Amino acid sequence: MPGLREVQYYLAGLWLLIRLDPRGFRYLDLSERGVNRSFWAIAWCLPPMGISWLWWRQVFLRSMPPEADVGFAFYVRLGFVELANWFVPLVFAGLLLLAFRMGERFAPVVVSVNWLGVPLSYINGLLLATVVFLPGSVGLVSLLLLAFMLAQVFVLARILRMICHGHPLMVGAMTLAMLVPSMILSEYLQHFLGIYPV
Repeated sequence: MPGLREVQYYLAGLWLLIRLDPRGFRYLDLSERGVNRSFWAIAWCLPPMGISWLWWRQVFLRSMPPEADVGFAFYVRLGFVELANWFVPLVFAGLLLLAFRMGERFAPVVVSVNWLGVPLSYINGLLLATVVFLPGSVGLVSLLLLAFMLAQVFVLARILRMICHGHPLMVGAMTLAMLVPSMILSEYLQHFLGIYPV
Protein backbone atom coordinates (compact mmCIF):
# COMPACT_ATOMS: atom_id res chain seq x y z
CA MET A 1 0.00 0.00 0.00
CA PRO A 2 1.46 3.42 -0.94
CA GLY A 3 2.53 5.47 2.06
CA LEU A 4 1.57 9.03 2.88
CA ARG A 5 4.66 10.54 1.24
CA GLU A 6 3.94 8.69 -2.02
CA VAL A 7 0.30 9.76 -2.00
CA GLN A 8 1.36 13.37 -1.40
CA TYR A 9 3.69 13.08 -4.39
CA TYR A 10 0.81 11.93 -6.61
CA LEU A 11 -1.44 14.70 -5.32
CA ALA A 12 1.26 17.25 -6.11
CA GLY A 13 1.18 15.96 -9.69
CA LEU A 14 -2.60 16.29 -9.84
CA TRP A 15 -2.37 19.85 -8.53
CA LEU A 16 -0.02 20.70 -11.40
CA LEU A 17 -2.44 19.13 -13.90
CA ILE A 18 -5.33 21.14 -12.44
CA ARG A 19 -3.19 24.21 -13.09
CA LEU A 20 -2.74 22.92 -16.68
CA ASP A 21 0.95 22.27 -16.09
CA PRO A 22 2.09 19.16 -18.04
CA ARG A 23 4.90 18.57 -15.53
CA GLY A 24 2.21 16.97 -13.36
CA PHE A 25 2.43 13.79 -15.44
CA ARG A 26 6.01 13.28 -14.19
CA TYR A 27 4.66 12.85 -10.66
CA LEU A 28 2.27 10.05 -11.63
CA ASP A 29 3.20 6.42 -12.17
CA LEU A 30 1.45 5.68 -15.47
CA SER A 31 2.93 2.21 -15.90
CA GLU A 32 0.82 -0.93 -15.57
CA ARG A 33 2.13 -1.26 -12.01
CA GLY A 34 1.15 2.35 -11.32
CA VAL A 35 -2.37 1.74 -12.63
CA ASN A 36 -2.75 -1.29 -10.36
CA ARG A 37 -1.30 0.53 -7.35
CA SER A 38 -3.65 3.47 -7.89
CA PHE A 39 -6.54 1.31 -6.71
CA TRP A 40 -5.01 1.47 -3.23
CA ALA A 41 -6.71 4.87 -3.23
CA ILE A 42 -9.85 2.96 -2.22
CA ALA A 43 -8.15 1.89 1.01
CA TRP A 44 -7.04 5.48 1.64
CA CYS A 45 -10.68 6.57 1.25
CA LEU A 46 -12.10 4.13 3.81
CA PRO A 47 -12.13 6.60 6.76
CA PRO A 48 -14.22 9.27 4.96
CA MET A 49 -16.38 6.50 3.46
CA GLY A 50 -17.14 5.36 7.01
CA ILE A 51 -18.28 8.88 7.90
CA SER A 52 -20.54 9.02 4.86
CA TRP A 53 -22.02 5.65 5.84
CA LEU A 54 -22.80 6.94 9.34
CA TRP A 55 -24.51 9.96 7.77
CA TRP A 56 -26.50 7.74 5.40
CA ARG A 57 -27.51 5.54 8.35
CA GLN A 58 -28.92 8.64 10.09
CA VAL A 59 -30.83 9.65 6.95
CA PHE A 60 -32.12 6.10 6.43
CA LEU A 61 -33.28 5.61 10.04
CA ARG A 62 -35.09 8.95 10.02
CA SER A 63 -37.44 7.51 7.41
CA MET A 64 -38.07 4.32 9.42
CA PRO A 65 -40.15 3.61 12.57
CA PRO A 66 -38.45 4.72 15.83
CA GLU A 67 -37.62 1.16 16.89
CA ALA A 68 -35.91 0.33 13.55
CA ASP A 69 -32.17 -0.27 13.32
CA VAL A 70 -29.68 -1.47 10.72
CA GLY A 71 -27.29 -4.39 10.88
CA PHE A 72 -23.97 -5.34 9.32
CA ALA A 73 -25.66 -6.15 5.99
CA PHE A 74 -26.60 -2.47 5.63
CA TYR A 75 -22.92 -1.47 5.58
CA VAL A 76 -22.00 -4.33 3.24
CA ARG A 77 -24.57 -3.02 0.77
CA LEU A 78 -23.25 0.51 1.12
CA GLY A 79 -19.76 -0.83 0.43
CA PHE A 80 -21.03 -2.54 -2.71
CA VAL A 81 -22.53 0.75 -3.92
CA GLU A 82 -19.22 2.53 -3.24
CA LEU A 83 -17.25 -0.04 -5.24
CA ALA A 84 -19.71 0.11 -8.13
CA ASN A 85 -19.43 3.91 -8.16
CA TRP A 86 -15.66 3.61 -8.23
CA PHE A 87 -15.31 1.06 -11.05
CA VAL A 88 -18.28 1.60 -13.38
CA PRO A 89 -17.32 5.17 -14.43
CA LEU A 90 -13.82 3.89 -15.29
CA VAL A 91 -15.40 1.23 -17.50
CA PHE A 92 -17.48 3.87 -19.30
CA ALA A 93 -14.39 6.06 -19.71
CA GLY A 94 -12.44 3.12 -21.14
CA LEU A 95 -15.17 2.29 -23.64
CA LEU A 96 -15.37 5.93 -24.69
CA LEU A 97 -11.61 6.13 -25.21
CA LEU A 98 -11.66 2.92 -27.24
CA ALA A 99 -14.50 4.25 -29.39
CA PHE A 100 -12.42 7.34 -30.20
CA ARG A 101 -9.22 5.29 -30.66
CA MET A 102 -7.56 6.94 -27.69
CA GLY A 103 -7.04 3.81 -25.61
CA GLU A 104 -3.47 4.80 -24.72
CA ARG A 105 -4.92 7.55 -22.52
CA PHE A 106 -6.81 5.11 -20.31
CA ALA A 107 -3.88 4.62 -17.91
CA PRO A 108 -3.54 8.37 -17.15
CA VAL A 109 -7.31 8.57 -16.63
CA VAL A 110 -7.37 5.65 -14.18
CA VAL A 111 -4.35 6.85 -12.20
CA SER A 112 -5.53 10.47 -12.06
CA VAL A 113 -9.14 9.71 -11.19
CA ASN A 114 -8.23 7.13 -8.55
CA TRP A 115 -5.82 9.41 -6.69
CA LEU A 116 -8.10 12.43 -7.14
CA GLY A 117 -10.71 10.43 -5.24
CA VAL A 118 -8.62 10.65 -2.07
CA PRO A 119 -8.80 14.41 -1.38
CA LEU A 120 -12.35 14.59 -2.73
CA SER A 121 -13.45 11.82 -0.36
CA TYR A 122 -11.89 13.54 2.65
CA ILE A 123 -13.50 16.88 1.80
CA ASN A 124 -16.87 15.17 1.38
CA GLY A 125 -16.35 13.23 4.61
CA LEU A 126 -15.54 16.43 6.50
CA LEU A 127 -18.73 18.10 5.27
CA LEU A 128 -20.87 15.08 6.17
CA ALA A 129 -19.18 14.77 9.56
CA THR A 130 -20.29 18.33 10.24
CA VAL A 131 -23.90 17.28 9.58
CA VAL A 132 -23.56 14.15 11.75
CA PHE A 133 -22.12 15.96 14.77
CA LEU A 134 -23.76 19.39 14.27
CA PRO A 135 -27.29 18.70 13.00
CA GLY A 136 -28.11 22.42 13.01
CA SER A 137 -25.58 23.02 10.23
CA VAL A 138 -27.58 21.18 7.55
CA GLY A 139 -28.48 24.33 5.59
CA LEU A 140 -24.93 25.66 5.43
CA VAL A 141 -23.45 22.25 4.64
CA SER A 142 -25.99 21.76 1.82
CA LEU A 143 -24.70 24.92 0.17
CA LEU A 144 -21.11 23.83 0.72
CA LEU A 145 -21.88 20.40 -0.78
CA LEU A 146 -23.33 22.07 -3.87
CA ALA A 147 -20.21 24.24 -4.22
CA PHE A 148 -18.07 21.13 -3.68
CA MET A 149 -19.89 19.27 -6.47
CA LEU A 150 -19.32 22.15 -8.88
CA ALA A 151 -15.65 22.31 -7.88
CA GLN A 152 -15.36 18.56 -8.43
CA VAL A 153 -16.67 18.91 -12.00
CA PHE A 154 -14.25 21.80 -12.64
CA VAL A 155 -11.21 19.94 -11.27
CA LEU A 156 -12.03 16.72 -13.13
CA ALA A 157 -12.54 18.60 -16.40
CA ARG A 158 -9.19 20.37 -16.00
CA ILE A 159 -7.33 17.09 -15.48
CA LEU A 160 -9.14 15.42 -18.38
CA ARG A 161 -8.30 18.43 -20.53
CA MET A 162 -4.63 17.72 -19.97
CA ILE A 163 -5.02 13.99 -20.65
CA CYS A 164 -7.12 14.50 -23.79
CA HIS A 165 -4.87 17.31 -25.08
CA GLY A 166 -7.57 19.93 -24.91
CA HIS A 167 -10.18 18.36 -27.23
CA PRO A 168 -13.31 20.10 -25.84
CA LEU A 169 -15.86 17.53 -27.03
CA MET A 170 -13.79 14.66 -25.68
CA VAL A 171 -13.22 16.44 -22.38
CA GLY A 172 -16.97 17.08 -22.02
CA ALA A 173 -17.88 13.52 -22.94
CA MET A 174 -15.29 12.07 -20.55
CA THR A 175 -16.41 14.32 -17.70
CA LEU A 176 -20.01 13.21 -18.21
CA ALA A 177 -18.91 9.56 -18.44
CA MET A 178 -17.15 9.87 -15.09
CA LEU A 179 -20.01 11.61 -13.25
CA VAL A 180 -23.43 10.81 -14.71
CA PRO A 181 -23.33 6.96 -14.60
CA SER A 182 -22.18 7.14 -10.98
CA MET A 183 -25.14 9.32 -9.94
CA ILE A 184 -27.69 7.15 -11.77
CA LEU A 185 -26.16 3.87 -10.62
CA SER A 186 -25.91 5.01 -7.01
CA GLU A 187 -29.62 5.79 -6.71
CA TYR A 188 -30.64 2.64 -8.59
CA LEU A 189 -28.50 0.35 -6.42
CA GLN A 190 -29.66 2.02 -3.21
CA HIS A 191 -33.28 1.35 -4.20
CA PHE A 192 -32.50 -2.17 -5.41
CA LEU A 193 -30.58 -3.09 -2.25
CA GLY A 194 -33.19 -1.56 0.07
CA ILE A 195 -30.94 1.09 1.61
CA TYR A 196 -32.66 4.14 0.16
CA PRO A 197 -34.71 6.25 2.61
CA VAL A 198 -38.43 5.68 2.11
